[in-house]
Amino acid sequence: MDVIESKISVNSGEYQKNFKDMTAMVAELNRELDIAMNQRSEKALKRQKESGKIPAKKKLELLLDKNTPFLEIAPLAARGMYDGKIHKAGMIIGIGVVCGRECMISINDATIKGGSIYPMGVKKTLRSQTIAMENRLPLISLLDSAGAYLPLQSEIFPDVDDGGRVFYNQAMMSKMDIPQIVGVMGLCTAGGAYGAAMCDDIVHVKGHGAIFLGGPPLVKAATGEEVSANDLGGPELHCAESGVSDYYAEDDPHAIQIIRSIVKNLPAGEKSKLTMMEPMPPVYDPKELYGIVSPDLSKPYDCREVIARIVDGSRFLEFKEMFGPTLVTGWAHIHGYPVGILGNNGVLFSDSAKKATQFIQLCDKRKIPLVFLQNINGFIVGSHYERLGITKDGHKMVNAVATASVPKFTVVVGASFGAGNYAMCGRAYSPRFMWMWPNAQIGVMGGPQAAGVLVSITNDQRARLGQNPLTPEEEDFIKGPVIENALKEGNAYYATSQLWDDGIIDPATTRDVLGLAISASLNAPLRDDVYGFGVFRM
Repeated sequence: MDVIESKISVNSGEYQKNFKDMTAMVAELNRELDIAMNQRSEKALKRQKESGKIPAKKKLELLLDKNTPFLEIAPLAARGMYDGKIHKAGMIIGIGVVCGRECMISINDATIKGGSIYPMGVKKTLRSQTIAMENRLPLISLLDSAGAYLPLQSEIFPDVDDGGRVFYNQAMMSKMDIPQIVGVMGLCTAGGAYGAAMCDDIVHVKGHGAIFLGGPPLVKAATGEEVSANDLGGPELHCAESGVSDYYAEDDPHAIQIIRSIVKNLPAGEKSKLTMMEPMPPVYDPKELYGIVSPDLSKPYDCREVIARIVDGSRFLEFKEMFGPTLVTGWAHIHGYPVGILGNNGVLFSDSAKKATQFIQLCDKRKIPLVFLQNINGFIVGSHYERLGITKDGHKMVNAVATASVPKFTVVVGASFGAGNYAMCGRAYSPRFMWMWPNAQIGVMGGPQAAGVLVSITNDQRARLGQNPLTPEEEDFIKGPVIENALKEGNAYYATSQLWDDGIIDPATTRDVLGLAISASLNAPLRDDVYGFGVFRM
């Protein structure tokens, strides 16, 4: 593989402006991440301390092996939603190393509304389970929850992707031989009781851990019986009498120590094998990405410059370099793992779509994971391109992306609009993980384009009625709200708050994030048992 020759001048005015703008965006991201992790009320912190519990962040620290990375998922979920204080949707989830084993970890944060489950908390729990199932990762849950947030119960309870699906997934994970280990570190009421009971190993903490279908207030209302939480569902009852719980823990640190012992005692899991190379850093500084990509998505750049700062040794074997130039495809290594990369250099034409289809087939056949670097406004439109077959060629690419069964990873480094989002493995196409850069935008189309379409439709309607076209002032009146709404709902923070991705990341960390994700994915088979593609319209 040849080293990509960078054509970037770090002294140019454009580079310096981009660098300054992206640095400010990354600083804002770090501020938001700090708020989500650390902003808690004094009252909640005091109550937690008085109860003998330790903070969620401390639990994570004790659980993980020393000096190992933690790949947090959706750290800004529910940002700006509800009352603006349901940080992380009330829970920390991510992939970490426990006793040398990569595990999916989920920790309730009881300093947020007593651990009450909000709708986005359900969605985040389901995401953690999906990651565990797709990547065959043991799932460790540290539970401490007051149960569903009742004022929003209709958004939590009844549908296929609501709370009941959590327990369905637990049953399916058990069937798939995915270990599920739980630490009962607070109240596990109603559904929370099933969440604990359906695990393989239950570690129950003395003093504040309790499991029951109905808590003391409900029991009193239903039966008239007055009973304490501990007598109703504490560890003495469930470890010695009911047999629900398996291990008795004196406190939170003791529970975590027991959980680590359980993980250590699990049968060794054999990871899928790839043809590895010795890892090496890129030739170019990854932080130079700040100066390459502009927050102004209308300004183009060569995605090879991005690839050069992500892959090992900046080495890249480009596939069909002269054909379909608006899409760059080729092979490289990231932290020693082989990958096939698809990166946008413009809208998708028929030739670039056909190139992508062939490349994806090759990677899937050779069991090479796929990395998509999204900066895409969509497919080319117009009568000339329809005659050339853009619809059927686009269908081939979308089909290949959907049915490729090797691990897929998506990073939105710029625009992610329309069918381009689908063709470049957006969330609906089940990449194992998907991240966004702070400058990224996502939507059916960009705000100015959407506003222009609306103006055109309105003028067509007026013409059919024999009316004059819109005046410039009327056009601005229509365009303004459309553009404003697109900017609001299309920016990276709105997207990540809705869990449309797995988090906003610092561009300079992209290589490390991908390396951790690829490593985790190798705990599962590299390809589905049912290999192959659908019918490609010729």
